[in-house]
Amino acid sequence: MFFRRRARADREFREAQREGFALLQQLAQEPSPFETVQAEAPAPDGLDSEAVVSDYLPVELRAPSRQDVDGFMMRWDQPLVIDEEVRTCPQCGAYRDWIVFCMRDDSVWLRCRAGHETKESSLDAAWYNRNSGPVDRYHPTLEEGLRHLGH
Repeated sequence: MFFRRRARADREFREAQREGFALLQQLAQEPSPFETVQAEAPAPDGLDSEAVVSDYLPVELRAPSRQDVDGFMMRWDQPLVIDEEVRTCPQCGAYRDWIVFCMRDDSVWLRCRAGHETKESSLDAAWYNRNSGPVDRYHPTLEEGLRHLGH
């Protein structure tokens, strides 16, 4: 009786192996999706390259890339502590309610509520990316962005 259970289990295992091998052979005969993308003909000179790629978003729905914008900004309401020191505005002495800018050249600037701007050399784009949230809006002008953030 023990041998029959073992034989049945072996037979089921061999059948599963055969089915798996048959599936692998079937998949080996189908073309790879990567091969079909490379096999497509290039776009004729008269057509736009976007016309060939059908699953690409239309231009009006695409978000601008990092190179298309002058910088990013975020609010920083609490005191900004850098190297165990609270940063204050050199002109007015404000220590909270900052707007933090990360510019295209990866420099970080601070703007207080009074509108004084200072470059912060202790911070970089990596710090900004760690502390900022996702981009929720794009503004055509600095004033419009500041108005959106409440400054």
